[in-house]
Amino acid sequence: MATFELEPQVQDDRRGVSFSLARPHGFVKCVIAVKALQEYFWLEPNADDGRILKAFRNGYGRIRAIAERKVLAHPTTHLELTAEDFARP
Repeated sequence: MATFELEPQVQDDRRGVSFSLARPHGFVKCVIAVKALQEYFWLEPNADDGRILKAFRNGYGRIRAIAERKVLAHPTTHLELTAEDFARP
């Protein structure tokens, strides 16, 4: 039986933040790249875990909106968000 952490967590390799997105039929496990947080959410390079999570929480509304749009367009159980997902056309 799979379990999902509901609280965001910095990945062990520090390349991303993992979080869960609630959907009508379960959860989608998501990861946003730290590079995306640096480029679009004012995270400074070499930030510690606390600052990474703060940048994530501050940008969570936009992060969640992008994640939900991607899941609607391409249903999946695992989603990775990169800096390109936040670029404006």
